[in-house]
Amino acid sequence: MPLASTWIGPAVLAVFCIAYALVFAEEKLHLRKSKPVMIAAGLIWILVAIAFHLKGRPQEVGIQLRIVLLDYAELFLFLLSAMSFVNTMVERDVFEVLRARLTTLRLSARGVYWTVGTIAFFLSPLADNLTTALVMGTVAIATLGQSKKATVGALVNIVVAANAGGAFSPFGDITTLMIWQRGMVPFNDFFALFLPSLISWLIPAAIISLSIPKEMTAAAGYTATARKGGYFVAGLFLATIATTVTLDHTLHLPPFLGMMMGLGALNLYSYFLHRAEARILANDSADLTLSLQGNARWAPRRPFSIFNILEKVEWDTLLFFYGIMFCIGGVGALGYLDGLSKFLYAGLGSTSANIIIGILSAIVDNIPLTFAVLTMHPAMNLGQWLLLTLTAGIGGSLLSIGSAAGVALMGLGRETYTFTSHLKWSWAILLGFAAGIAAHMIMNHGLMMQ
Repeated sequence: MPLASTWIGPAVLAVFCIAYALVFAEEKLHLRKSKPVMIAAGLIWILVAIAFHLKGRPQEVGIQLRIVLLDYAELFLFLLSAMSFVNTMVERDVFEVLRARLTTLRLSARGVYWTVGTIAFFLSPLADNLTTALVMGTVAIATLGQSKKATVGALVNIVVAANAGGAFSPFGDITTLMIWQRGMVPFNDFFALFLPSLISWLIPAAIISLSIPKEMTAAAGYTATARKGGYFVAGLFLATIATTVTLDHTLHLPPFLGMMMGLGALNLYSYFLHRAEARILANDSADLTLSLQGNARWAPRRPFSIFNILEKVEWDTLLFFYGIMFCIGGVGALGYLDGLSKFLYAGLGSTSANIIIGILSAIVDNIPLTFAVLTMHPAMNLGQWLLLTLTAGIGGSLLSIGSAAGVALMGLGRETYTFTSHLKWSWAILLGFAAGIAAHMIMNHGLMMQ
């Protein structure tokens, strides 16, 4: 690592560590995680540029920087489209209808537990693990709120199910999306992880279910109706996913192109939807709708606007991805990731290295870990890339802070679902983690040997 042999190498590592420490302290400092990493990204690349200039290779800085920029641009455009669709379905009350119907079912506490877990596992591959966890977590709290023990078990189950479900689909997690966009795993091959993912969820789910009481839950007693165009937007989202996959499979066009074309279709539909709702509101100024909280408060609704949807996109998350990807790209430009790759993948072997990455994802976010591996670009076969996908996806369930789903439910459940309450079941989740890995290595043995 000749570029890292001067004072610049340690300085870059120090900047990165300080920035990530501030990310860890986000909950206590109330400092958005995107802010420190964006500043760190700029400082790191300034230091990298100085290192290249000192070595007489200034022209290489722009080349290295644009490689990272291309990765980020593709991820940004894909997520911008996906988030816009999901936010539109939230605004149109599509998920609220699902929540209302589930909370009015006459189910036992254990029945609610298995229902929300099963839906989380199968919804996550389409709606991403964070959105899935929030929707199903709200259902669990609404129906099991009287029993703290049952609520905690259900929320832990939702986190594990959402993360496991997201592991076998490019749309289920950012890590799977990055691996798909890089072309390491073709779209159809992700489904080889379905059974290992299912096993990694079912084992802890079955263990935790023994602590859930069997008594009946009280119905929430409210209804919800999707707003105009809600189901059409859901259908348009599915059509966009199908188009994206088809273009990637047949014409080898990058996934962001199909998603952005779908976003264009949503923008076009929003024009007609806005005009239709504006006419209704103009003709009937008393058009009011029941608030989403299910109480007696009435609130006027504005006509649909795609720009309101774009305002609600998780910009902090998108900017965090910018900062962390450019930070890791800068560290890699100095040669540190090459050294780490030789230690992990050449020294320990791909299987051990990928399992270690999965365990680390419970402490460090799986997104920078996965991007670091992609930047290292170790020589791995399809089976090993699938193993990385599986471990990075389900490893975050080991701790409540290990995934976006867990962090979101800690905010939703607050005093009920905590780091400690999740830690109580980490041993069961670890059993599922190990069983999922073993299942992959047995079921996909042929891919591991390629």
